[in-house]
Amino acid sequence: MTGTGQDTGGSGQGQLRGLKVVEFAHVVAGPMAGSMLADQGADVVHVEAPGAGDAARAMGPVRDGVPLWFKVAGRNKRSVTLDLHHAAGREIAHRLVAWADVVIVTLRAGRLRDWELDWEAVHRINPKAILLQISGFGATSSRANEPGFGKMGEARSGVVHLTGFPDGPPVHTGFSHGDAVTGLMGAYAVLAALHRRANDPGFDGEWIDLALFEPLYRLIEWQIITYDQLGTVPERAGNQLAVAPAAVINTYRSGDGEWITVTSATLRSVRNVARLLGLPEEDYATSAQQHEGRETLDKGLREWVAARTTDECLAEFARAEVVASRVFTAADIVADPVYAERGDIITVDDADLGPVRMQGVIPHFHRRPGKVWRTGPALGQDNHLVYHEWLGLAEEELAELEQHGVI
Repeated sequence: MTGTGQDTGGSGQGQLRGLKVVEFAHVVAGPMAGSMLADQGADVVHVEAPGAGDAARAMGPVRDGVPLWFKVAGRNKRSVTLDLHHAAGREIAHRLVAWADVVIVTLRAGRLRDWELDWEAVHRINPKAILLQISGFGATSSRANEPGFGKMGEARSGVVHLTGFPDGPPVHTGFSHGDAVTGLMGAYAVLAALHRRANDPGFDGEWIDLALFEPLYRLIEWQIITYDQLGTVPERAGNQLAVAPAAVINTYRSGDGEWITVTSATLRSVRNVARLLGLPEEDYATSAQQHEGRETLDKGLREWVAARTTDECLAEFARAEVVASRVFTAADIVADPVYAERGDIITVDDADLGPVRMQGVIPHFHRRPGKVWRTGPALGQDNHLVYHEWLGLAEEELAELEQHGVI
């Protein structure tokens, strides 16, 4: 799939055609929520300050002076510039709120109140609007006005404490885990609210209040009930996991120096490992037996994998119906046939870099799929479209706003 990168592909493809979203949100979490909606055809207006714009524009690796991250993070969106410190800028912000179905904010609580972008103001301006508010500690906590970033959220969620090896420090994952999962859960929450709006005649808007630590905390389903009922704190266990669904989960180094993950989640899958290693299957018939024998299985797998090349291991695992995978690098992903078959890597034309590869639209919809029609836009590229054609501001008003640095 090759996108044109031009404005002509903007709306009309995907599940969310006609949905109008404005985001007063920068960096990762809020824009990730908007990105999920934009990939499915929503019209997403990304509001940025004149001049520098979103800090995300300068994040990450650079090629020939062009930052790469924002080309993906800002894709499929409209960029407008707006100075919210200026009264005229705030008035236009309120017009965007009135235009939108969904409003995404990540500003601190005090700033939201000052600029009338908090729940009370948004609801007054647009009673049917859905407000997604993402913050470090949640809008109802005593720390509502404190700043927060995703890594802080990861640390508070419990996931960092559980990640790493018993004799080593806690480990953050190698990407913006907390931010990204918060954005994903925010998009899910928006869709839930949209469903209610479509089916409830009395719908009176909705305020989604999401703290950066909450999505990952929710996904570790067993940590609180384990502590509550057993009085034990789950600890780091390397790749074996503190609480695992079955007896075999770890990474093993092959004879040619690559890493392979071997995993199980059922009694049968563990018995398949035992059979492959030449161990008596009857010794691994029950969950209790498999739990007791997990160290024997782990040691056996480590030695078995180390004696073979990666390709030999993966072929034998497939024959034995043992679920395993090479631990992929980005180079492995780009070369993998399954990624290609799924259309998960696409090429999009970019005004600065030419053709660039990036993730396709996920999840896949087969009847009305989403589409990547542009990479991250230039700062303010859509000012005229959004302000003149969508909001109805006159050309003279736009010229005056630009002259005074409001846009």
